[in-house]
Amino acid sequence: MTEVQEGNTVKVHYTGTLDDGSVFDSSVGGEPLQFTIGQGQMIPGFERGVVGMELGETRTVVIAADQAYGVHRPDGVFEVERSEIPTTIPLQQGMQLQANGPGGRPVTMTVLEVSDEKVKLDANHPLAGKDLTFEIEVVEIS
Repeated sequence: MTEVQEGNTVKVHYTGTLDDGSVFDSSVGGEPLQFTIGQGQMIPGFERGVVGMELGETRTVVIAADQAYGVHRPDGVFEVERSEIPTTIPLQQGMQLQANGPGGRPVTMTVLEVSDEKVKLDANHPLAGKDLTFEIEVVEIS
């Protein structure tokens, strides 16, 4: 059988879970995820986990945080003045905001705390610092 290798475009179904077993993302019941091996479209550990799989194969891949969304960086947590955020945005703990970062690149931040004067934000990816487990099934190799 053909194994997934560098340069292949693959379609996979996946379910991603955290250490506590909670599901954070899944393609099951929807369209499979398509990507090309070696193009940097996926987190490194996911892509490496798919290499060598065969059509129809299902595999469980555990990905350490540094091979997923990186470690949680303390410098990614910061405070801004409440006045810097438009009053039309009803801030709530846990909501995500988007701003322009260096070079105009969009940066998504999670609101950690809100007071009348300050807003504490976390610019780390929500899954940063977490080890991830994926159940992956290869449904197409081209």
